[in-house]
Formats: sequence, structure tokens, C-alpha cells
Amino acid sequence: MSVNPTTPPNYVAQWLAFLAHQRRYSRHTILAYQRDMQHLIALMNNPPKGSTITSIEKVGVQHIRQCLAKLHAQGQKPRSLARMLAAWRGFFEWLGPQINLPANPAADVKPPKVARSLPRALSVDQTQGLLDQTTPNTPAYIRDRAMFELLYSSGLRLSELVSLDMHYVKQPEHTSLSWVDLPSADVHVMGKGNKPRTVPIGAQALKAIQAWLAIRPSEARDKTNAPDHFALFIGQRGKRIHPRVVQQRLHDWSVLAGSHTPVHPHVLRHSFASHVLQSAHDLRAVQDMLGHASISTTQVYTQLDFQHLAKVYDTAHPRATRKT
Repeated sequence: MSVNPTTPPNYVAQWLAFLAHQRRYSRHTILAYQRDMQHLIALMNNPPKGSTITSIEKVGVQHIRQCLAKLHAQGQKPRSLARMLAAWRGFFEWLGPQINLPANPAADVKPPKVARSLPRALSVDQTQGLLDQTTPNTPAYIRDRAMFELLYSSGLRLSELVSLDMHYVKQPEHTSLSWVDLPSADVHVMGKGNKPRTVPIGAQALKAIQAWLAIRPSEARDKTNAPDHFALFIGQRGKRIHPRVVQQRLHDWSVLAGSHTPVHPHVLRHSFASHVLQSAHDLRAVQDMLGHASISTTQVYTQLDFQHLAKVYDTAHPRATRKT
């Protein structure tokens, strides 16, 4: 990261370390925040005409606005700019008490409006076709079925899926943050923001996990690394499965099922939310199961639910004249 010589070089690094070790943010999130801060540091190294920024604590509201305008002119999308602004706001919120900043310069800057797109979700029939397809009876496919059934059954994020242990473990070298409880048919996960939640496991997912665990011991070859040793899902080398492997395997499954577009693990999470909401119409319950901090995030699925109802109406009503 290029930093102006007059800029205290440790502020950004200290903040990122705080997020990693105190807030326990994922490595992916830390890297994203680091990239967002690079844009702000670049502004300090090359400030707009008529503007002088001698150090990061001298950044003001006008500098934040100028930086957003410059990035927008360079082609940055509103969603990216809104994310950057959120990162800057969080940084200055942390920095304020450290150096007695009078105010957070990013606090009152409004992010650009972002058009909210609907998440992609499979229909019930498409989901059934994906999960019920005939596959080779190999350890890899047995594991895949357990992973994908669990993603859809409990609405897990990809990062939550790969972090699961076979059961709760508390040892000096490893303590479980996420695990499955088969006797209770529950999955316990540590979600975003270090927020734990418990979600039921459906019958099909439970059956698939049990089939995988019946052969898993023969697949686990790494006995030295405790976290990998307790991992529910492992790869070819006996270590905890990598998220990229899950993505690729689900892509292969979607191709095998005849899908015209690849299916990403998050699509199964969206499908879970949409289908539960269609059946139960309980927005608060879906919020809890997804681990959303705000119900406004969950409300986007009500639009998917309405689209489903509208499609049923247009298909079934004898005098329906609306165009879908």
C-alpha cells in the first residue's frame, strides 16, 4: 500500500488488525477493506486541485466527497462507492478515540443510491432437479450431496458451510465455532459480525450428512492439523474443503442437471429463503435463520414471493390478462 510520508503508516494496519483479531472478520472482508482504504490513501497522495491533505487525521467531509466524485468519474459503480464509504466511515469511527478526532468526516456523507436487484433463486422444481439427480456413488459425490442439501436445507453461507465441524469440539488446540448436532438435527454457525445462530437441518440433508459421515473417516488423512481433523467436509487431501472447490463442484452439478446458467452456493441460500417465505410467510423467522442483522435485508425476498404469486395467478386464473 502506498502511503504519503506524512501519513502515520500504522493507522490503517492497526485498524485492519483490530477487525481481524478483535472483531474476527474474515480474511476476504479484511482484504476488501484494505482495497477500499487504498483509494482514500491515493487521494491523500494526489489530492484534488486547491485541496491540501497533510495527514489522514486532516481528512474532512469535503475530501470524502471529492474522493467519491473522482472515483465515480473513473467509472466506479454506486454499489462499490457505497461499500467504500462504509469502510471509510468504520475506519474513522475507530480512529476517532485514538487521536481525539472532533468528528467522523464520513459520517454525514450520503452514499450514492444503489438500485436494489433481486437475488437469484431457483424454483422449487429446479432445486429438486438439482438435488435429486442421479450421480456416481463415489465419496466425492456423496460429500457433494451432503454439502448442497445442507446449503439449501439451512440457508448457510459458503463460508459457514466450510467452517463446520462434525460435532462440537473444545480442546486446547481447537474449539469449534460452527458445527452440526445430528441428534438434535441442528446446525450451529458463527455468522457475519461474529453472530452465532442455530438453524434446523431438514430430513434429506440429515440423511445425506449421515451417508457422508459413514465414509468420511477413510477420507480423512490429515491427523496433525486439529481444525482440519474435525472438519465436516474435507477435500481430496484430507484437509478442510476450500470454498473454491465447493463452488466448482456445484457448478459441475448444475451442468449435470442441465441448468442453462451455473448455480452458485449463494443461489441455494436465496432459494432456501424464498421457498420458506412462500410457505410460511414468516419474515422474522426467515431473518433469524439467515442471520440478517436487519429485517430490511430479508424483506427483498418478499418481492420474490410476490413474483411467485403473480406467476401462479397469471397461469391459473381463468380471466388473467396481466403480462408477466
